[in-house]
Formats: sequence, C-alpha cells, structure tokens
Amino acid sequence: MTNTKRSVTAPHLGTRALNRATLDRQLLLRPARISAAAAVEHLVGLQAQNVKPPYYALAARLDGFAPEALSRLMADREVVRIVTMRSTIHTHTADDCLSLRPLVQPARDRELTNFRTGLAGVDLDRLAALARDLVETEPRTMKQLREALLQEWPDADPQALSVAARCRLPLVQVTPRGLWGLSGQVSLTTAEHWLGRPAGPAATPDAVVLRYLAAFGPASVRDMQTWAGLTRLRDAFERLRPRLVTFRDEGGVELFDLPDATRPDPDTPAPPRFLPEFDNLLLSHADRTRVVPPEYRGRAWQGNIAHRTLLVDGFLAGLWRLDEQALVIEPFGRLTGAQRDEIVAEGERMLRIMHPESSCDVRFGAVHDA
Repeated sequence: MTNTKRSVTAPHLGTRALNRATLDRQLLLRPARISAAAAVEHLVGLQAQNVKPPYYALAARLDGFAPEALSRLMADREVVRIVTMRSTIHTHTADDCLSLRPLVQPARDRELTNFRTGLAGVDLDRLAALARDLVETEPRTMKQLREALLQEWPDADPQALSVAARCRLPLVQVTPRGLWGLSGQVSLTTAEHWLGRPAGPAATPDAVVLRYLAAFGPASVRDMQTWAGLTRLRDAFERLRPRLVTFRDEGGVELFDLPDATRPDPDTPAPPRFLPEFDNLLLSHADRTRVVPPEYRGRAWQGNIAHRTLLVDGFLAGLWRLDEQALVIEPFGRLTGAQRDEIVAEGERMLRIMHPESSCDVRFGAVHDA
C-alpha cells in the first residue's frame, strides 16, 4: 500500500485535536509536577537565543517552578547552552548536548558552504584543532577567538572564521552567562571540556523521532525536519512505521504518533499561557496552524525580532511585555470578560514565579486587530 493510500485511510485529526495533543505533550494544558531537568529532557531542549526565554518557558509549564532551579542546573553543568537544532542556541541537558550535537553536525557542516568564499585557503581541520586548543586553554569570546584565528589566516573573512569554529566544534556558553539574575558576556569552550567527559555516540534518527513525537506529536516528516533543521528523515519514520500510529490532518497530510501517547478531547480546556520569544511550541512544525491561526501568521515576529506571545484557548492570541512595573497584554482580537479574568490570573501567577519581589500590575493594551 502506498503512503498516499495509507494517509487517505488514516483517522482524521482536526486542528483543535492537534492543538490539544501538542499542548499536552508540551506541558501546557496543566502545570506539570516534574523537575526542571526532567522538563528540559522531555522537551528535547529549550530554544535560548536570549538568556531569559528558557526560564519563562518553564514557568509556563511547571508546577512549583522557580528560576533558581534552572539556574542551579546550569551552574552545576547539568544543563548547557549550545547551538543544535536549526543552527540556534538551545538549553539542553548535558547528556543531550553530547548526543544531539553530533546528530546535527552534518547540518552544521553544510552551513559552512555559505561561507566558502571567506574561507578560501583555510584548512578547516587545522582551524578546528587550533580553535579547540584555544577555548580549552581558556574560555574565549567570539571576538577573542576570531582575532586569534586571524593571526593564522589574515586574508580570511573574520566572520567566516568564527562561524567555522562554531560549526566545527560543539561550543557551549560557560557560566555566568545564562544564570538567572546575573549577566555575563558569551564566552565559549567545548562541551567535552566543560562537562568533563567525551561526547558519546550521536543519537540515532530513530530515537530522536520517538522523542520528538513524545514532545511535539502528532507530526509529519516535514514537521520534524523543520524542528531539527535536518533533511532526509523519511527513512527513519518508515523504519518506525510498524511501531507508530498514523493520522491525517485537515489537508490530508500524514501524521505519525506514538501508540500510547495522549490525544485529549478537542474541547479540553486550555488555560491562557504566557510564552517567551522563540518558544519551540511556535517553531517546531512545518504547519503551525495547530497553534497559530492563519489570520495571525507572522504576527509573533517583526523582521528578525520575536515577541513574547500569549495563548488563549490554546492558540496564539496576542503579545505581552513587561513595561515600567506592568505586565502589558496586547491581544490580537476582542476578548470576553471571562477570558480577560483568566489571562489576569495566569499573568499574576507568572509574575509571582518570575518576579516575586515586584509589584507589577496586569494591564491590557490596545487590541491589535488583524
């Protein structure tokens, strides 16, 4: 039987069913009573271009979370900040750092082809060895690393040299960068040096497919490829097909899932949630309509800037910001009185977790109609 015929005969999952299933896997239907470390592992990392988003991401998901919990894990080197999926910085557990980075290494190698002109005449193996020696002798900023590499290859493009080091080596950001309430410039060393142990074997595509579905499913092959920044994952799904169940979405696309995964009723209540910029919920599917209504597509970004987002009834419904001792909410459409009350209650919960010392008010700004 062809894949197309299988897709046509598979059970149908509507948008709300996909929404509730994904929210449940993402720990967003109800606060989860698990540790910060367990959440980071279950979610296969948290996107972390900036320092604060992983903290807000866990505050939206965990019962009893305190920012110090994630900060302590980072200080103890149980979680780290490293470039992995989609060539973006993620907060990962130490184990995932050492196994997922090798999995995505081919994508990092391909990324370097965009800089081949600036790297003309550069021996990349020698560059990697020199950069490793530099950062393992002492953590270096990108500027310091770039300047040192320019001494060896003065005619190369400086940015290309630093990108080559980042792509060829598993560079982690050392603390105090990433710690809650502290600041620090980005200084880098290798994951192996920082964690005191060598990288293990790369995680297998099959194993990561199962983990992706547990955290983001039901999902298509293209969905996972979007999340991972990898291509050619169809073979892994086909190998796993006997162990999975399949559905089709409203467009007829085949979706895979774990047989014993929860798929809540589409009418299951979904409380409001305040998510950080770059939350993986909004970035990890090729088709984002399970969370982003078509009329709000692109509203969470402005150029390369991502906004903090508000979910109402499980879907993107507005933006939020902290502004002069106030939590300001900017909805995309009109809210009912009950929705506003629920949003205020969730906003106050988030503020108690993230800013217990402050006395922020919760305010509604102008409605940003689409």
